[in-house]
Amino acid sequence: MAHRIYTTSFASVYPLYVAKAERKGRTKEEVDTIIRWLTGYDEAGLEQQLASEVDFDTFFAAAPKMNEDRALIKGVVCGVRVENVEEPLMREIRYLDKLVDELAKGKAMEKILRGGKL
Repeated sequence: MAHRIYTTSFASVYPLYVAKAERKGRTKEEVDTIIRWLTGYDEAGLEQQLASEVDFDTFFAAAPKMNEDRALIKGVVCGVRVENVEEPLMREIRYLDKLVDELAKGKAMEKILRGGKL
C-alpha cells in the first residue's frame, strides 16, 4: 500500500517547509533554492507545480532533472537514515526533508547544496 504522503498535495506541505525555515531566521527564497537544486525546476516551474496542487508523486515524477549530487545527502531525518530508504519516492521526499532540516539548523547554503550551485 502506498504511503499517504505520496498522494498529499505538495502545495499543502510547502508552507510547512517555509515556516520551519523562517522560524530559524532563514527565508522562503532559500527553501525555493533548495527545492530547485534538488528537482531541476526553475522558479516558474516550481510556482506552476504549487499552483496546480500536484501530489508528491506527481511533483517528483515531473521534476525536470533530479540533481545527481542528491546521493551525497546523508543523515537522519524523522528517525530514518535517508541514505538507507529503499523506496525511491520516499527517498526523494526524505532528501527534501533533510535539506530543509539542514537549512533550519543554520547550515551554510553551499554545504546544503553539496558544494553545487543552482
